[in-house]
Parts: sequence; C-alpha cells; structure tokens
Amino acid sequence: MELPTILSEAIVEFSKLPGIGERTATRQMLHLSNWDKIDLLKFGESIKALSELKYCQDCGLFSEVEFCHICLNEERKNSGTICVVESVTDALAIERTEHYKGLLHVLGGVLNPLMGVGPEQLSVKKLIDRIRKDQISEVILAVNPSLEGDATCSYLKMYIPESVAVERIGFGIPIGGSLEYLDSMTIGKALENKRKL
Repeated sequence: MELPTILSEAIVEFSKLPGIGERTATRQMLHLSNWDKIDLLKFGESIKALSELKYCQDCGLFSEVEFCHICLNEERKNSGTICVVESVTDALAIERTEHYKGLLHVLGGVLNPLMGVGPEQLSVKKLIDRIRKDQISEVILAVNPSLEGDATCSYLKMYIPESVAVERIGFGIPIGGSLEYLDSMTIGKALENKRKL
C-alpha cells in the first residue's frame, strides 16, 4: 500500500532518531495521524522550536540566554571544581544525583580518529581556558569507560595544568548487581577502583 507523501516524509524524518527503525517510525506516525489537530499543531510547534535552542557559551549545556544557570551560580563557580562529561545527557545524569555542586563542562564527544573526531571537534581548548579563568583546582573526568574515553582522559591530563588535581569517576559493579552476571571489563574496572574499608 502506498502511503500519502506527507506521511511518508514524516516517517523518513522520524526514522532518523537513534533506535527508531522504519517500522517503529511508521507506527508512531500512524498514531500521530489520529491526534486532534490542535494537539498535533502544538507537537509540531514544539519540535520546530528546537531549532531555536541555544547552548551556554561556557559549558555547552542548554541555555535560554548566553550563560546557563549553573555557570551563573556564584557558589558553584567558587567551588573550584569542574566535572567534564561527553554529552548534555551525561551532564543531566550528574545533575539528577544532586550530589555534585561544582561547574560542568560538555566536551561534545570523545576522541575517535577513525570517525574523524579529534581535539578540534571537541571543546578541549575551551575547557583548558575555563580551568585557568575560573581558577579550578580539581577536574573530575566523568567520561564513559571505553577505549576512546580512556584515550580522551589521557589526552586531557596532558593539557590540564599540573597544579590542578585530576580525578576520574569510579566504575564497576552497580548497586544490586551480581558478579556472576557482569562482563569481565566491568569486574576489572571494579577491581581497579577498590578502596580500603
């Protein structure tokens, strides 16, 4: 059966989202086609408004003005700590914990020469400038444990001033996890990150 062009184009665009294949996109678009016209227009306007989304000039988080609420918070600025993450979603995960009270910095990915991602494609220079400008004394590298993540952390360590303490978040067994179901890399990281009781 041939679908109307409007629906076919919507399916093509929706299937560009990560984890959404053609079947899922088709189901979702067919579902949306049954929505009330007003709700559908509101949904469309909210998607269209994403093109106006801005990013903080300092950290790279979403912001409606030049600087986000975290970068404008004097208490967090004076903490002397900056947590470096790969993406905005990682920063949001850190914020959800409500444990971290310092500044954040979004790199925009990790080094991956095979995919054409070098230091120039990441916000490395901006990070080093912020460390100096904001008189940061501690950098927490909250970068995912992978070959690329490890290489990125090693690269950053070379350029962060020696007077600044550099730490990496711990990795290992999740709370409630069982050793028998974990992969060897996770168990290896847990052993590396052991601490004295």
